[in-house]
Amino acid sequence: MRILIVEDDNDLCELLKFNLCQEGYVVDICNNGYDSIHLIKQEAYDIILLDRMLPEVNGMDVLSKVRALGISVYIIMITALDGIGNRIEGLDAGADDYLVKPFDVNELIARIRAVSRRSLQLKSSCILSLADISLDTRRCCLKGTYQTCLLSKRECELLEMFINNPNQILPRSVLLSRIWGPDAPVEDGNLDNYIHFLRKRLNSVKSNLNIKTKRGIGYILEVSK
Repeated sequence: MRILIVEDDNDLCELLKFNLCQEGYVVDICNNGYDSIHLIKQEAYDIILLDRMLPEVNGMDVLSKVRALGISVYIIMITALDGIGNRIEGLDAGADDYLVKPFDVNELIARIRAVSRRSLQLKSSCILSLADISLDTRRCCLKGTYQTCLLSKRECELLEMFINNPNQILPRSVLLSRIWGPDAPVEDGNLDNYIHFLRKRLNSVKSNLNIKTKRGIGYILEVSK
């Protein structure tokens, strides 16, 4: 599981990163709101720990931008603003949880585990829907408005990742790492072939969705709003 910490307190970042890495998580750090938006658009994170008071772009604006982009990553807001109105505002803006500073690192880790369990429960439902398609991840079955087709296991895993991150550029390195594994001896051309296959599958079920190439970066599943 990959976590992004967006926090301008370097000491707190390092403390959290050390403890989270000890738990087996992969952790990235960003110290300002502006850079975090760019990073979130480029990388596929499972959880974001988002400070509310950030330089350049505050945490609330980061949260609103991420949700406006259709990125469904779990976000835990961490902040010194502990008023009930602040909590309600953060949750209503799209945060999945809200943790007030100072907090115990063990409580944060417990909340991350809780978020992870909810994520697994959602995945266990098997059926993912987006725009004019639905994907049965257990049967590897793609269904459009009028047509249905079966996918290979790898095609299904790749499409699942796109559906969970609509309108988000997914770098080639992230796709290769998540689908084939971080140490798998896979060539870039394999990814290109599977993207080609997925485009044909989407076309076969008459979907309006399109996987577009972002040259030199990766791919994006564009969804009209």
